[in-house]
Amino acid sequence: MRSLLPFLSLLLAWTKGAGAVDPAMPFMLYLDPNNLVRLNWGFDSLQGIITFKLAINTTGWVSIGLSPNGGMRGSDMVIGGFGPSGNYFADYYATGNSMPLLDTHQSYTLLSLSESEGQTVMTFQRSIQTCDNQDLQITAQPIKLIYAYGTTDDITYHGARRGTKEVNLLNYVPRTSLPTRNYLNVTVNNITIPAIKTYYHCKVMNFSNLNTKLHIYQIEPVIENYDIVHHMLLHRCPSFVTETYDKPCYMGDMGDFCFSVVAAWGVGGEVLTLPENAGIPIGGEGSSFYRLEIHYNNPNLEAGRKDSSGLRLYYTTQLRQHDVGILTAGLLGFANLEYSIPPKATQFRTYGVCNTTFINPMPDLQMFAVLLHTHLTGRKVRVGQYRNGKQIDFLGLDENYNFELQQVTSLGNVKTVKQGDDIVVECTYSTVNRTTVTKMGLATTDEMCLAFMFYYPAVNISMCISHPNTTQLTNTNYHITKMYYPVFSFPQADFRLYQNGIVMDMMKTPNATCQRNSSNRRYTSWILDPVGMILFLVWIVMI
Repeated sequence: MRSLLPFLSLLLAWTKGAGAVDPAMPFMLYLDPNNLVRLNWGFDSLQGIITFKLAINTTGWVSIGLSPNGGMRGSDMVIGGFGPSGNYFADYYATGNSMPLLDTHQSYTLLSLSESEGQTVMTFQRSIQTCDNQDLQITAQPIKLIYAYGTTDDITYHGARRGTKEVNLLNYVPRTSLPTRNYLNVTVNNITIPAIKTYYHCKVMNFSNLNTKLHIYQIEPVIENYDIVHHMLLHRCPSFVTETYDKPCYMGDMGDFCFSVVAAWGVGGEVLTLPENAGIPIGGEGSSFYRLEIHYNNPNLEAGRKDSSGLRLYYTTQLRQHDVGILTAGLLGFANLEYSIPPKATQFRTYGVCNTTFINPMPDLQMFAVLLHTHLTGRKVRVGQYRNGKQIDFLGLDENYNFELQQVTSLGNVKTVKQGDDIVVECTYSTVNRTTVTKMGLATTDEMCLAFMFYYPAVNISMCISHPNTTQLTNTNYHITKMYYPVFSFPQADFRLYQNGIVMDMMKTPNATCQRNSSNRRYTSWILDPVGMILFLVWIVMI
């Protein structure tokens, strides 16, 4: 692999035994210490919808809400249950330590509600961002959830049957505790950084002591010089790489063929914790050689700087349910396959096409997160999924790309890629401040257009990138919206060619900034049912 920027931040959280988990709601958390109140949720950030399933061990009313401070005042909540007259459900807001009021705009939609074996299960959804000032907006920051429930359908004081828990709904990371904290340090040792703007250092290591398969579950950066270390990648090498070395990258060494990303860190990132049911495989059968690549960004051309940075990989011998794979798609420059972006362009788009037909055998790939990557002129990145020639979804979307904050984005739910699907990566660049062409290449001032897609079960493919047929380009005709692409795949070092890639029309980006819930409810709110439940008798503040 050439210069790849890492996957950072968090990945999608799974619970143990995830085979039975609804892929639309893969996150799960108990809100109470006795595991009587369970919340599952998932979201589609592109469509701007979040879905919840609340399960409480009671046959009475149940409630959950979003609170600005963990208390009742200012909270946004739903209350529902299964009573003598059937289901009841409604959206409320609280103005103080008193009975909550019916929300003027019912922003929540009830999807299902059931009562069985002493448990009430309520599934509902809302827009992530609503246009209602009586709702609390859901952001990428933690929010306090409050819950309460009764033992009957008379909605009265809940007593001790209530609680509060702070949760980051859109960036949830489970707290995992393992009996051992085994780790492997992968670092360089006191190397000298040359006085050049962009420097890549590579260290090929032999992990022959890892003779059994392990799962990496956490990646921690070990950084000595935060001001110049831009990204770090650990690649798995093919079997013909049999020698170690410690020197500049991409000098014609066999280690240049180590393509498969195993672990990574990048600027703006912290510790990465993987889902509870998935791990990155390392060790065991196959090659025992791995290549650490560190990109140093030295714009001030400082000389004599020393560095011993790298990665600390926490691993477990208790293998998890799924091996995680990382599939790289998009556009890269190769040797004599030149491609340039013109200067003074306000918007210039490039496309990379990955057709999955050549991956054989290929099970359904369950995509759960994506990292989007360009360099300094990148402004937008979109990843479209196509089936039978028609776009069916987005697998990634960033309309405000930030080169200094590159992180994994959870898809919020599992998206299935089937064999034969096309994955098209579109990058939009702005070169208004440049007077010469921008090439596809390694340097920070060069460009790339890549999407790193996280999925399971892992297959023996690490890259599916493409390059346009540049014979159709002229010096004056840069903007070609449709053209055929030869698509290269990289199962380690086996190059295959797919010559029928074509850029297809990409749908308009969904606008999920502010939405009112206009869909009809599947069940009528009890407050509108003349045979419905009694009004609130009393409601005490949740504290």
